[in-house]
Amino acid sequence: MFRMVKVLGLWVMMNVVIAGAAVAQSDQIQSTISQQIEAFEADDFDAAFGFASPTLRRLFQTPENFQRMVTGGYPMVWRPAEVRFLELSDVDGTLWQKVMITDQDGVVHILGYRMLETDMGWKINGVQLLPMPDVSA
Repeated sequence: MFRMVKVLGLWVMMNVVIAGAAVAQSDQIQSTISQQIEAFEADDFDAAFGFASPTLRRLFQTPENFQRMVTGGYPMVWRPAEVRFLELSDVDGTLWQKVMITDQDGVVHILGYRMLETDMGWKINGVQLLPMPDVSA
């Protein structure tokens, strides 16, 4: 009986540690995305570019190229009216943070942020516009 209680106690402790690590990871990922959006709002594309993964930085090469992509393709991220974090999920070993962004016209967009952990912290390794859920009565 004592052995069973000891094993159960160890299992509970491990799950608490894992849950705590997941919360910290989620907080760090949300912070990275929030800081990039704040940089976009301030038109500080040098800072915003710094939150991109090394792969995206190589792809766009300069903050100016990155700016053209964001302002042309993701205006809701550049000038959001509201940002709300939804679930963080693991898809085949890659973490995706789902974010609901309401644009200046009141239109709601759901975006998936593909995240990459680097030596320099969490970086954004891609963003995709997700289809809106079909809501019907």
